[in-house]
Amino acid sequence: MKLFNYLLLFAFMALSSFLSAQTVSGTITDGDDTVIGATVSAGSMGTVSDVDGKFSLDLKTAGTYMLTISYIGYDSETREITLAPGEDAIMDVNLESGATNLEELVIVGSRTAPRSNTTSALPVDVFRAEDLIATGQTTFDKALQYRVPSFNTVQTPVNDATSLLDPYEIRNMGPSRTLILINGKRKNLSALLYTQTSPGRGETGADISGIPVDAIKRIEILRDGASAQYGSDAIAGVMNIILKDNDEQGSFTLRTGITSEGDGEMFGISLNNGSKMGRDGFINYTLDLSKTELANRPGTVDAAGEAGDFGAALSDVQAFLADRPDAGNVNGSPETTASKFAVNFGNKLTENTEIYGDAAYIYKRVNSFANYRTPYWRTEEAFPYLADFFPNGENGEYVGYVPTFEGLLNDYNATLGFRTKKNGWIADLSFTVGGNQQTYKVNDSHNRNEVLVPNWVDANGNSQQEPSEVTYAQRYRENSPITFDPGGTRFTHTVGNIDITRRLSDRIGIAFGSEFRNENFTIIEGELSSYEAGGGDSFAGADPRNSGKFNRYNFGGYADAAFDITDDFLVNATVRLENYSDFGNAFVYKVSSRYKFNEDKITLRASFSTGFRAPTLHQIFTQKAQYSFVPGQGIQVGGLVNNVSREARLLGLPQLDAEKSTNFTVGVGLRPSDDLSITIDYYNIKVEDRVILSTEIGASSGGGTSLDQILTDNNLSDLSFFVNGLDTRTAGIDFVANYRGLKLGENALNVNLAGNYTLQNERIGDVKNPAIVSSAGQSVANQTQEALFFTSRPQYKVILGLGTDIGKLGVSLNNTVFGPTTFYQQGLDAGIFTEFSTKVVTDLAFNYGISDKTTFSLNINNLLNVLPEWEFKSETSGDSRLQDSEFLMEQSNLITFNQRYSQMTYDGYHFSQLGTMLSAALNVRF
Repeated sequence: MKLFNYLLLFAFMALSSFLSAQTVSGTITDGDDTVIGATVSAGSMGTVSDVDGKFSLDLKTAGTYMLTISYIGYDSETREITLAPGEDAIMDVNLESGATNLEELVIVGSRTAPRSNTTSALPVDVFRAEDLIATGQTTFDKALQYRVPSFNTVQTPVNDATSLLDPYEIRNMGPSRTLILINGKRKNLSALLYTQTSPGRGETGADISGIPVDAIKRIEILRDGASAQYGSDAIAGVMNIILKDNDEQGSFTLRTGITSEGDGEMFGISLNNGSKMGRDGFINYTLDLSKTELANRPGTVDAAGEAGDFGAALSDVQAFLADRPDAGNVNGSPETTASKFAVNFGNKLTENTEIYGDAAYIYKRVNSFANYRTPYWRTEEAFPYLADFFPNGENGEYVGYVPTFEGLLNDYNATLGFRTKKNGWIADLSFTVGGNQQTYKVNDSHNRNEVLVPNWVDANGNSQQEPSEVTYAQRYRENSPITFDPGGTRFTHTVGNIDITRRLSDRIGIAFGSEFRNENFTIIEGELSSYEAGGGDSFAGADPRNSGKFNRYNFGGYADAAFDITDDFLVNATVRLENYSDFGNAFVYKVSSRYKFNEDKITLRASFSTGFRAPTLHQIFTQKAQYSFVPGQGIQVGGLVNNVSREARLLGLPQLDAEKSTNFTVGVGLRPSDDLSITIDYYNIKVEDRVILSTEIGASSGGGTSLDQILTDNNLSDLSFFVNGLDTRTAGIDFVANYRGLKLGENALNVNLAGNYTLQNERIGDVKNPAIVSSAGQSVANQTQEALFFTSRPQYKVILGLGTDIGKLGVSLNNTVFGPTTFYQQGLDAGIFTEFSTKVVTDLAFNYGISDKTTFSLNINNLLNVLPEWEFKSETSGDSRLQDSEFLMEQSNLITFNQRYSQMTYDGYHFSQLGTMLSAALNVRF
């Protein structure tokens, strides 16, 4: 009913806008050509010029207005215009060349002329940096979570390597299928590969969490496949992050925050400043420093479950838990220290040529914890030396230990380019570098296995060649170090781009170009004690046999043409051919169209495209032993086998191929006035040969196979590998509506309503199992895996934002509806699954203008302290098992590690478990 009321309100506002608007229109030129994407504004009302340089601005009432016309690279112009009741006006503007810069309107989705988001042939969301800062979230990715309905991210339950970067995704398709651009240029991937059984499993993506928000001018999110324009990864969409280019203003901001539980304290300071560079250039730079303390949310551990899993006496478990109800576990949001730097610059070299560039560097340090090793889990009987290693009790006795995990992240990217305009042609040449390195330290742990090392030389230095003479020294156990260097991973790329565009006529624009990309992925080997005989107890290091540097390159070209068949009817077509050194060629295309009518107030649009995603080097070459949670068995060591290894050949595993996609989108854009915009889009995405990380494949029932031999030889409980295992289909609806200036007495209310609803996200056809897996009666994708792929993100998400200014005080109220998510955790009884229920998270924000240069803001995020809640469900109606409390506790213990992760289970959840968070900021402009 509430949704109906909101829609009725928007309909009323749209009708009133149609009836009352007065229009000023015209053409914007620079003396030689029309100017595309120029901004025309009158107070809070505004529009942009189209591909022909034409604009149309609806003014609400008669009166006198000051119109400002601006575009990067030109001097702004202000004109006064007076309209009588019922009068329209025509005004043509000639802009004079001025300070150069990057293009003001870089709407992603077309390689030719930029267009506004409501008249584009593709669904594009545009957000200002102020929109993200207003959320009060401390990182860029979490701010997007509460601004973009189709964007989802959440911290993973297990805080080891994944604590450096939380998986994110658009349209519930995994981080690997969203391409990230900085100022229109490809951002490097993270070095991290998600391998835990949680959302994002088997995926990697660019690290967007470290981008300083104060360096951002705006964000453009294309919600459509764009492989034809940009190449691999752009199956679900493209995010283009535009950096600030202001050369006159600067500011510094002090931030602090804390959770309602009194933990998770945050302190930060950032500086953004801009200045002229030479006569016609600019430089804008940002430095952001922050520290966030640990926020801990462990559950109360169940003694009976512990005793059963570890074979311990119930009385011993109860005695331990009496002092430590959470079994000493630490899980939630880890301690994080970060320093971030970004710079953006541009300068005019000649009348027709400019140089531009940007660079960023991010350093992040994260301290987190493995599961606490209780004294009945790692016992003194089995490991008598632990009392000396970890005398953690009040009287120096052994009461267990908790291994720490320290992650160090370094991420950088830089672009240098030249843009030239000559005889109607625009040529853009650029070179981009980027890299991400993640290294780790494990403390307060031990290598619990024994290695006997032969001494080939006796105490006197004499050689001992006879077996009977050789003595052996013991390595590890009581001789183990307690600090380990397990190595890490590194990813780098270099990208060269040539992009050429030209307007052939008023109706036709063309573009073509080429890209060369070289990628390197390095697995950094750990020290011997971190991997030998199982390595440190919690996180195994990289074995030299699994380490190394791996490379590939690709070369591609594209051609793009936009045809304005009439002023209202646009057709855009793009083709791309790409060649990869490791898997060959990919040919993709895209056709999109848009039709405007009713004086551009209504736009119909549609697109059809094919796409591809090359398997990442991480997915091709990663091979390692991994500690992971197995329901009912605690932490076990499994193996990840890569597809080019000796083990892969023994198992008959195929090499990875590229994913192939087919995207279809149709939608409508409504802009009945300059204050109101509405877009509704349907999307349908089919992915063939989707690359997945298989479920854990255990020993065959009969034994004696290559699979059993590999498990035995490497002391592994199971193994997993990457495979082109599924064909999938994802379909849904996006809705976005914005209204600015709704009158509330003397004040105006801004209303934003946006939502995403997933209609279909599922496997189509059979799972593509390798022969050795199917012959063992197992599958690379079971219900647990498919739930992570398809239902671990909200089925729907709706965001309603209200904002107004009352004098110097600005107030905004944001409500985010997180729809249900479903998990089929490993180990549950047949037909039983978990569902996280729909929740509404309310955020309240205030900002007060202390002076013209100083603003104080206060955010109360999750005002009502809403927490994720889940319950067991059954595929069978009226299932009596759901009424059996003993059964439910047993099942709950299986998936929460005996309630350690009771708030969100071991597989994941749909929004933050931290509850209410308070944050404040002081911004001073200079």
